[in-house]
Amino acid sequence: MKNFAITGVAGYIAPRHLQAIKDTGNNLVAAMDPHDSVGILDRYFPGTSYFTEFERFDRHLELIRRTKSYEKVDYLSICSPNNLHDAHIRLALRVGADAICEKPLVLNPWNLDQLQELEKETDKKVYSVLQLRVHPALIAVKEQIEKRKSENKKHEVILTYITSRGPWYQYSWKGREDISGGVATNIGIHFFDLLLWLFGKVETNHLFLREFNKASGFMELKNANVRWYLSIDSKDLPKEAIEKNKSTHRSITIDGTELEFTEGFTDLHTRIYEEMMTGKGFGIETARPSIEAAYNIRHLPVTKINELMHPFMI
Repeated sequence: MKNFAITGVAGYIAPRHLQAIKDTGNNLVAAMDPHDSVGILDRYFPGTSYFTEFERFDRHLELIRRTKSYEKVDYLSICSPNNLHDAHIRLALRVGADAICEKPLVLNPWNLDQLQELEKETDKKVYSVLQLRVHPALIAVKEQIEKRKSENKKHEVILTYITSRGPWYQYSWKGREDISGGVATNIGIHFFDLLLWLFGKVETNHLFLREFNKASGFMELKNANVRWYLSIDSKDLPKEAIEKNKSTHRSITIDGTELEFTEGFTDLHTRIYEEMMTGKGFGIETARPSIEAAYNIRHLPVTKINELMHPFMI
């Protein structure tokens, strides 16, 4: 049994980490979140020490490291706002724990280099939660794409992801670009990582739309041309989603064939934890390409190239 601590335990994604820690037979000894709506801890680890102040949480982990070897924290799970990931990863390494962090590891790619130096100094590891890479349907797609590489032609890909969010979104940290990285980073990083994993590195990048609640652009990857559209605006939902009373529409088409991966999401975090604890987790270099892509998108000028635009933009 390994000991875990967690930051951002009151957030949306934290329950998946709590479930993964429990499913893998481990223990949670400390949790931190400035918001005290954390009753969910009783469902998973009722004896967990809880802190609303990061400084007291930091001190607690240091005390454990120095005086309570039987409670030593082996892993720190990081579910805090995106701009805090870097600092919380550093805390993990400093107290002798590996870090397992939600995407993106950092907002600015150059911070990855510093984290790699800290990995070497502390002999600890930083893992990123890239759960789409362990989805069985997507692994099968990856295998099929690898078999067709000899054809030496680029795939034509259309990515559409609309996940409706209410007014609360823009008033929370997720609506602030300096904290979340904006829509393209906060909800797009998952899919950018998936696309780069499937089709190779970015060769050219264009941005056609950037608003607080949606973004769209074009990526030329090594083995694919990708038109993408990301939105949290319910008005963008297609008719078929509205008719089925669905608040989310997720679609990726490859050469005109839609990729179906709606199901199979329930235990992906547990699979990520299992991989990580056997030394097969996704490290900094694996996460780097999508972080660089998202950073570049945030800083691209908005242009207009009709022939490269997503169908929603035409």
